[in-house]
Order: sequence, then structure tokens, then C-alpha cells
Amino acid sequence: MASSYVDSSSDGEFNNENAEDLSYGNLTSLPEFLFERAKDIRALKLNQNDINILPRTIKHFSSLITLDLSNNNISYLSDEIVQLRHLRTFIAKNNHIKTGTIPKDFGRISSLEVLNLSGNNIKEFPHQFTELFRLRDLHLGGNSILDVPNSIKNLQRLEVLYLGGNCLTDIPAEVGDLCSLTSLILCDNQLQSLPPTLINLRRLQSLSLHSNNLSTLPQEIVSLNLVELSLRNNPLVVKFVQDMVDSPPSLLELSGRVIKIEKLQYLKGDLPNDLISYLHSAHRCVNPKCKGVYFSSRVEHVKFVDFCGKYRLPLLQYLCSPICCDGPAMYPNNSESDTDEEDTARARLQRVLLG
Repeated sequence: MASSYVDSSSDGEFNNENAEDLSYGNLTSLPEFLFERAKDIRALKLNQNDINILPRTIKHFSSLITLDLSNNNISYLSDEIVQLRHLRTFIAKNNHIKTGTIPKDFGRISSLEVLNLSGNNIKEFPHQFTELFRLRDLHLGGNSILDVPNSIKNLQRLEVLYLGGNCLTDIPAEVGDLCSLTSLILCDNQLQSLPPTLINLRRLQSLSLHSNNLSTLPQEIVSLNLVELSLRNNPLVVKFVQDMVDSPPSLLELSGRVIKIEKLQYLKGDLPNDLISYLHSAHRCVNPKCKGVYFSSRVEHVKFVDFCGKYRLPLLQYLCSPICCDGPAMYPNNSESDTDEEDTARARLQRVLLG
């Protein structure tokens, strides 16, 4: 049996008179007596048994709203499950289900609101799940999922996305389109970065990122109104040094910087179109004491920013020169100095959120 993976799911449907609880019954299949009232059963609990296959006869339970098959030995879901037109909650965590054993028409269960397949053997994110437009909770933790499809953006009603304990190295920018999301669990993966589109998740309250490979966080994260943020066991909480990657600017870049900084005037006919496009690609240095710009030659700099009034997070920003990090700005202006930059690494370490 797959290793047990724990997350929360509602059991409310099992408290009514049209529910059948057959958990811990040593069952290997659906018992015959169930079929006598199959059409009346609205909630069926079969967890903690020894069932290998969700059989075709499941179609007879046409009134099912909730079906729990957790902690069995299920490796196959019959196509007939898509005939359960009223099914709102389907839980089958801690089994042996693979992507290829999920019905291709699974997305036709248009009534589904809660889907929990955590603790299975899923490697490819089933595209069928992105067709479940009413889905509110999606739990796929403790599998071996390698990536998330861009079509995840279709799940506009999704409030909880649980992807902890997989093999993700990144998540698509389209996750930022899930405007109803309140909880995003990405812990215990191999994430190295996060998309800045997370800033669009205005309803997000809980973001779980612990046990990944994150060295920095996008600047945009400080705009989120989070209640919970978990960062422990990431490089960013054990290594607080200002890593800089600096490549000497080319003559083209140096010339472009002079033109932009000195605001030299030019007409379209004065320069080739590709040079005009190049000049339009300039980025402002984020050092408040600097009025410089950069094109392709930039310095990666880690800045520690207050978050929620309690913690300081290391965020990656780009500067035009190493001088902007350790000394006076290369192109000074009249902005006041940023005292945050004067803190020592040890003081910063003590204020970063660890859990």
C-alpha cells in the first residue's frame, strides 16, 4: 500500500440517514446487500478496507454525493464513475492509483467540488482534473507529480490547492489566475523559484513553502495579505549572504546607459529600429539612491524586506552595478538612504520566518 499521506477532508455527509459507513470492514469488494438500496445512498464510506478496483457496479449508486475509498489497495477506477452525476466529494487517498488508471472522461463529473487523491502513484498531473470547473478543493499531496499544466487556470472556483510532497521544480505562472484561492500548499517539493503572478492571489491566506530549494522570493509576495507563511527548510533561511552575479556591461550597454541617464534626444530616423527597441528595453535600477538603468548586464542582489510587520524576507532584486550594493550609488540622486541595507547578516537571520 502507498505510504499514508494525511490531509483534511470533510466527513459531513456521513452523518445523515442515507449514508453507509463500511470502513474497517475487511472488504475486498462492494457487498451485495448494498445494491438493495443503492439508489438511496447519498454517502458511502469504504475506507480502510482491501478493495483493489472500483468496480463498474458503482454506477448503480446514482444518488451518491460523497464517496470515500481511502486506504485501500485500489489501482484502477472504472469508467462508470463518471455516471455519478451528483457526486460532489470523491476521496481516494492512500491507494495505488496512477494517472493512466483514471478515466479519460473523469472531467465529465461536473458536480465534483472536492477531490482528494493524495498518497497515490500519480506522476503526471491528470489533465481531466482541469475540466472540473466546480472544483473547490483539490488534494494531490504525496504523489510524484513532476509539473502542473497551464490549464490549471481553468479551475476558477478552486479555493484549496494541495500539492505538497511531490517532485515539482516550478509552478506555472497560470497559478496566479486562480483568483478564488485561499490556501496554496507547495511544501516538500523541489521548487527553486516562484512566479511573480502570485501577486494576483488577493484572497490567499495560507502559503506553505517549507522544505523546498528556494533561495529567494519574488518581490511581489510582500503585497499578499497572508495569515500563514511557512518557509522552514529552504536555503533562504539558512544562508543569508548577498549573492551577486555580475557580468561586465558591453560597449552597447554602456552607450545605452549614457543615452538613458543623460536623457539624450534622438529621432527615429537617427538610429536603426533594432537599436531603438534596445533602448526601450531599459530597466530602472531599484536602488533608491541611484538613477541608473541596465539592459542585460545586471547585478542580482538579496534585500531583506519587512513582511506582515513581524518578519524580514529575503527578496531578489536587480541593480545596475555592484557599487549599488556595497558602496555609494554609481548614479546618485536625491533619495534618502535605505537604512535596511545597513543591517548585519546576523540581525537579519534572527528576523526571518522559519515556520
